[in-house]
Amino acid sequence: MATVFEGGFAQPVFGAQSAFRLLMDAMASPGRVVDLGTEARGPAPLDNAAATVLAALADYDTPVWFEDEASGDAAAWLGFHTGAMRVFDPSACVFAVLAAGSPVESWATFPLGSSAYPDRAATLILPVAAFQGGDPLVLRGPGIEAEAMLAPAGLPAGFVAAMATNRAAFPLGFDLLLVCGSEIAALPRTTRIAEA
Repeated sequence: MATVFEGGFAQPVFGAQSAFRLLMDAMASPGRVVDLGTEARGPAPLDNAAATVLAALADYDTPVWFEDEASGDAAAWLGFHTGAMRVFDPSACVFAVLAAGSPVESWATFPLGSSAYPDRAATLILPVAAFQGGDPLVLRGPGIEAEAMLAPAGLPAGFVAAMATNRAAFPLGFDLLLVCGSEIAALPRTTRIAEA
């Protein structure tokens, strides 16, 4: 059980504040790859970026769903460091830690917010193999001056269509964070994504 206690921020307040600033920078510039560092290290299936996001943002009021059923150590680590509870119903989560290659058809089960409370949508955390080497995507929308390019390797089949459906529901819809190692790229629900 040592992994439950290890790998959190050495200075929780300052570590969370620093990570929060980097996360906000990523959300403000969709598609820009941001390195969150390696201070937060959680058990599998959390890589450093996913662990950092959750250590900075999760708390007792933000239930987390794990797609990988073998996530008991990660859930225990998260509960110890943040107070966040693991839920087994995807429609009840605030954060969803997806597995690599997660089937996009299942993403409609996550909370998308409501017209009165669009902020009550889930944030999805999706691991990718790399931020280069995949099929290039063109990104447009708020936070992007004209257009941006991103070519993550390891996106699930049907990704672009699923994100278009999500964008069409605006102001409802989930926000997506791509993670790889210690790096993150944010794709908020406002971002329009097309194949290059």
